[in-house]
Amino acid sequence: MQTNKPSNCCTNITGCETDLICLPPSKFKRIVVIGGGFAGLAFAKKLKNKNFQVILIDKNNFHQFQPLLYQVATSGLEPDSIAFPLRKQLSNYKNVTFRLAEVLKIETSTNTVYTDKGLLTYDFLVIATGTATNFFGLKSVEENSLGLKDIRDSLNIRHMMLQNLEQAAITCNTNERDALTNFVIVGGGPAGIEMAGALAEFCKYILPKDYPEYPSSIMKIYLVEASQKILSVMSENASSKVTQYLKDLNVEVLLNEAVVDYDGKVVKTKSGKEIYARNLIWAAGVKGQLPEGLDSNFIIHGQRIKTNEYLKVEGYNNVFAMGDVAASISDKTPKGHPQVAQPAIQQGDYLAENFLRTIQNKPLKPFIYKDKGSLATVGKRKAVADIGKIKFSGYAAWLVWSFVHLMSISGFKNKLLVGLNWAISYFSYDKSNRLIIRNFKVNNKESHE
Repeated sequence: MQTNKPSNCCTNITGCETDLICLPPSKFKRIVVIGGGFAGLAFAKKLKNKNFQVILIDKNNFHQFQPLLYQVATSGLEPDSIAFPLRKQLSNYKNVTFRLAEVLKIETSTNTVYTDKGLLTYDFLVIATGTATNFFGLKSVEENSLGLKDIRDSLNIRHMMLQNLEQAAITCNTNERDALTNFVIVGGGPAGIEMAGALAEFCKYILPKDYPEYPSSIMKIYLVEASQKILSVMSENASSKVTQYLKDLNVEVLLNEAVVDYDGKVVKTKSGKEIYARNLIWAAGVKGQLPEGLDSNFIIHGQRIKTNEYLKVEGYNNVFAMGDVAASISDKTPKGHPQVAQPAIQQGDYLAENFLRTIQNKPLKPFIYKDKGSLATVGKRKAVADIGKIKFSGYAAWLVWSFVHLMSISGFKNKLLVGLNWAISYFSYDKSNRLIIRNFKVNNKESHE
């Protein structure tokens, strides 16, 4: 794992060359980490004030708690409740430096990372760039729908929903009103079912109060899943329970069905079904976000980077990958680990620990994922839990889900804000963040007609 020590960008704040990103001097080996998500942040925390210089690069200046994006999208939370500034998070980390930049290319032959703000060199590179929405080549769907991968997506969904509901109250065209109030969610995984459940609760509790001019039954919600069951990543018991919960909330669940086209007005499926809807939320899959420069022979299905059991990228001596973008392939994990928060956090901790073991001249340990269980919710007091051999649902599962997610949010203030919002919503059945502050956008183009 030994490499040549790269020179620092500068020895003081004014001595930088124009094409280099300015970095503080350090006598330690430099680890450049691309991505401030769950994996990247866990890695930096583990190496806090250790004998490495850690450079964390991200195109956002905040860490976002993605499991609650759907609550921002449905007016339950404000975005700053689930986002935490990276600089504040790292303020007491003497050996960790954050730089706001988007990585464009990696040049492994010279240990160089090229960004939109300049370049920097590394001793070791850790790629934790996460994933982006995967539309599976459906260009029309990509152009006219909204994904749910970051805070901007969730705000776009919120504004799309509220603007379309306002427009539905204005229009005298019955078909147009139906399209404006129909919602199609594609993908029956945790993100899809939680979004469907939250929309159904909005329809049940908020719509009658805010829009008395038309009945809440006008708002129809469809959940489209290409396989034969929803929530396939969990147990059969969890899948059947969630299906029943959604049906109780008047969500129409379409199984063995796939969306093949969407022009912004009509959703077309593989079986020939047509749904008139102005609101399509795509939660059907993700793909790795990869900077240029890696050997394509080590990029596998879903644009994930193939690594060995030590999270080292195959074909390289000093390049590692972790989190959703990484796929540690073995007999037990032929497709890599699940692309959720827990594997990412565990991989961040593990890889940092292995770096510490190298400077202590201790043998490396292979990564072993410890599955702590899975949770999913479809609304108030309706959740499912698979924790080891224990499977349960209902109110108890919802309490566990609420506690785990609340404790996982970064920052005491954020925990307090989310907990307060949940408490108010629990007793009042209200969502207080129903503000339209800008027009929603799809692919940076105004989409509301």
